Amino acid sequence: MSYLRFDKALMTNLQESLPKEILRTNKSGAYSCSSIVDCNTRKYHGLLVVPVPELDGENHVLLSSLDETVIQHGAQFNLGLHKYSGNVYSPNGHKYIRACEWEKLPTTYYRVGGVILKKEKVFQHFENRILIRYTLEDAHSVTTLRLRPFLAFRNAAECTHENAGASRDYSAIDHGIKTRMYPGYPELMMQLSKTNNFVFEPNWYRGIEYQKEQELGYEYKEDLYVPGYFEFNIKKGESVVFAAGVSELKASQLKKIFDHEYEVHVPRTNFQSCLVNAAHQFHYEKGGEHYIIAGYPWFKCRARDMFVALPGLTLAIDEIDYYEQAMATAEKAINDFMAGKKSTIEMFEMDKPDVLLWAVWCIQQYARLVSPEAAKDKYGELVDRIVNFIAEGEHENLEPKENGLLFTDGREHAVTWMNSEVNGHPVVPRSGYIVEINALWYNALLFNAELLRAAGREADADRYTQMAQLTGTSFKETFLNQHGYLLDYVDEGYISWSVRPNMLIASSLEYSPLTTPERKKILDICTKELLTPKGIRSLSPKSGGYNPIYAGGQMQRDAAYHQGTVWPWLSGFYLETSLKVYKRSGLSWVDRCFAGLEEEMFYHCIGTLPELFDGNPPFSGRGAISFAMNVAAVLRVNKVLSKFYNY
Repeated sequence: MSYLRFDKALMTNLQESLPKEILRTNKSGAYSCSSIVDCNTRKYHGLLVVPVPELDGENHVLLSSLDETVIQHGAQFNLGLHKYSGNVYSPNGHKYIRACEWEKLPTTYYRVGGVILKKEKVFQHFENRILIRYTLEDAHSVTTLRLRPFLAFRNAAECTHENAGASRDYSAIDHGIKTRMYPGYPELMMQLSKTNNFVFEPNWYRGIEYQKEQELGYEYKEDLYVPGYFEFNIKKGESVVFAAGVSELKASQLKKIFDHEYEVHVPRTNFQSCLVNAAHQFHYEKGGEHYIIAGYPWFKCRARDMFVALPGLTLAIDEIDYYEQAMATAEKAINDFMAGKKSTIEMFEMDKPDVLLWAVWCIQQYARLVSPEAAKDKYGELVDRIVNFIAEGEHENLEPKENGLLFTDGREHAVTWMNSEVNGHPVVPRSGYIVEINALWYNALLFNAELLRAAGREADADRYTQMAQLTGTSFKETFLNQHGYLLDYVDEGYISWSVRPNMLIASSLEYSPLTTPERKKILDICTKELLTPKGIRSLSPKSGGYNPIYAGGQMQRDAAYHQGTVWPWLSGFYLETSLKVYKRSGLSWVDRCFAGLEEEMFYHCIGTLPELFDGNPPFSGRGAISFAMNVAAVLRVNKVLSKFYNY
């Protein structure tokens, strides 16, 4: 039995099945996403969602959904499912589902009387094309299958409505049709591997609702255009492939392409293999450059997220090549930023003050997980340039002070990963001396010294070591308080006493100014006040402003974003601190900490981890349905454990 399997009882219970989503990506920025019963619950859902550079470069939903109808003896059984006003679901095709499983491909089994139909979906790598294979596993009489495409042709962040400007024109292509609703869009090619009859029956399906958008206070109703339907007979044991993409193929190629995609997919047979598959979904290649998407369905490549996630998504699963390719792209962006040049590299938020420090940390993981010598040869000069750039005060929002610490202005705009803003102002105005920025700075100084020493530059290495000694002393004087934990930030007389997880970053680093007893006190406080079954809270319940439920309208959610919600990626720093404090005896504790995350393979977005969780039970998953830093953190800690215990 498949690891990811859902039976009839769950699939036919919409309260249980609708919140579960399935995501497929093609490594070129496009994706396909819906609920496991193929009822779209978000405006971001769609069978084929692709970036359209000719318009705005944003993702656009071309093919929203595809309704299947089984016809026998003139009786029609529609397998589709849509939500309409008044909490009405139609045509209730979910009642025919017998099971859904996902090993290599997401697969749904339907039973209509004596008919058993298997549906498998795959997104072709590096092509904007979704393929669906229908196999008639059993039937006792002549069976006809009808496919009715629902078209949107709109930005994934918007909704569309019936309008006179939508083109109804279409042209016949090999075993299918092509159509384009509006100028500027690519043509949508819909083809089948078998000869079929396309019946032109244009119509708008009005008032389709997306419950996730309704919950979040966004526009949630739209109209979708259906140009007609494809119809063909299918025999017992026969498989027919439907394809929707932005380029035409020979219909005879469709089955071969589907078979190839099936073969290259890694099976999802356990927690680890699910995470490996999820890691691959964040890969994004464009114009010969390699990136990491921060999350789906609405994020792009953000510099901080990329540097935090890259080691876990690549090195932790022994995919060194992609790490090096992505770092080659990132190095161009870093050099452009430090030179004050406008970059053509599509990495956003490179100017944030902690980003270059995370880049050094990212390279440090390469040294630890691959080879210190290789890190020196490949990235030693880059690390030295970054550290010099910061030390010389060339970063516009990192001011080196005489005490060795870095001062950052975050009063008017959010400058760290706690980046939510309301009415243009940070919810958490972290400013001045920020704890993880200065911990990362201390770490960067000593890591640079390590690389310089390995390169034979002893004098330079000694200089940075001396700088680190001053930074380390000032760090403890500034942040370590009498209660045994670290202040979150200190800004010209203002002290943030809030218990936050950023101190775990400081305690987990390879080079930390903290002693083992000091790390233990930090770990104990974080265990008591921040640790949950899903990860680490962004704020202690005992601290002022605790707001653990990420729900409601945009302003409500922004106010709660970092005020007690749980972020799994921080678990990596918690668990690394635990291993540094308790060594081998911490193994069983680390294993138990992951138990709550494994069950998430079956909730929210199947086989991956969401962006965040509520800070209070039942710790509901929230935000982006698949988040790179969270997946990476678990993979990285698994790798650390395997090296730590030599298994």
